[in-house]
Amino acid sequence: MLALTFNRAFGRGGTLLALGAHSDDIEIGCGGTILMLLRRHPKLRVWWVVLGTSGRRAAEAEASARDFLRGTDRGRVIVKGFRDGFFPYTGVEVKEFFEELKREVSPDLILTHQLHDRHQDHKLTCDLTWNTFRDHLILEYEIPKYDGDMGAPNMFVHLEKRTAEKKVALLMKHFGTQRSKHWFDREMFLGLMRLRGIESGAPGRYAEAFYARKATLLSMG
Repeated sequence: MLALTFNRAFGRGGTLLALGAHSDDIEIGCGGTILMLLRRHPKLRVWWVVLGTSGRRAAEAEASARDFLRGTDRGRVIVKGFRDGFFPYTGVEVKEFFEELKREVSPDLILTHQLHDRHQDHKLTCDLTWNTFRDHLILEYEIPKYDGDMGAPNMFVHLEKRTAEKKVALLMKHFGTQRSKHWFDREMFLGLMRLRGIESGAPGRYAEAFYARKATLLSMG
């Protein structure tokens, strides 16, 4: 398996844009990757953008993002209030926000929802990511759910056990509104990362998985 690194993009800092439709999406889909990158690249600038949340869940999103970004003074957290479940029907407003975002940040890496996610908010977020940022490296993360739309990702980020466990601990700490849901538990989060670790031969046993739909591999010679 060919191994690539983030060093070229983030060796001297760089910018990461993480996009989530709802308050816990970034944490579930790529929280471990963000924790790992911040540990290895302390000068990394992170834009953490949650599109659709309100009330108590908005407060959870803010607190969780700050905790994941703890230790860096280069993080920016944006929490919007687009209506959960209605993104396609308020698409103009969501699109306008993406256009504003494009004028403010030109990231080296974007983490967003995967294109074939059956949740309408997740899919629109991915569509607008690709429509808006057309000359950027985009990796699409996965969100397990009842719909059963998990696929076969082609990009893996290996995680140390401590990073995987920290991700899960922060999820369980911050999202009290979600704990009553049958899928929201340690076993599910660790189990998925363990499965992706098996599929990618992760030396630390855990991994997060992504879809890399378009990328250019440059020769350094």
